[in-house]
Amino acid sequence: MNTPPLTDIRRAVTALSEPALIRLITEIDDNGPIPPRSMGRIFPDFTPQQIRHATEQAHALGLIHTRLGGGLGLTESGVLLAEVYDVTARWARRHAYPAPTGDFAGRIRHTFALLTEPRVHAALTAEPFPRRTGAGTPESEAVEPGLAGPWRLLMQWMRANPAATGFAAGELAA
Repeated sequence: MNTPPLTDIRRAVTALSEPALIRLITEIDDNGPIPPRSMGRIFPDFTPQQIRHATEQAHALGLIHTRLGGGLGLTESGVLLAEVYDVTARWARRHAYPAPTGDFAGRIRHTFALLTEPRVHAALTAEPFPRRTGAGTPESEAVEPGLAGPWRLLMQWMRANPAATGFAAGELAA
């Protein structure tokens, strides 16, 4: 499988890791469309500027749409990204990463950052995924094999959404 260069993955992960964006996407995924003028009540811990930026970014990435009659709903791309977020957060919670306690968005941000560390990236892009041989531990073995699940979903999402991640379709061909 061809994988985009690490710098390109970092750029995409940075865009997808903003706390307000994560919260916006998962809020709509969990509770349905957000009615007009409800953002401040739903996200009291974010400033109006943070909410506006997250909404503009989500629109630009094709993750949300304005529904007929108002309100924000998820596009198919947004629904799939919410799944990537859920799987990533579950992995982080199961492995107490980055700490035994933490919030949903923080777990996603830290795990996405982990996916872009050079040693982790090298291990996850090796063909096939390295396994313990019993005769020593290769460098790539430092990566938890379960991390391949969030990695694969993220790469699938990036391939399905080249415009959202800023990649030309040919760059993400399998």
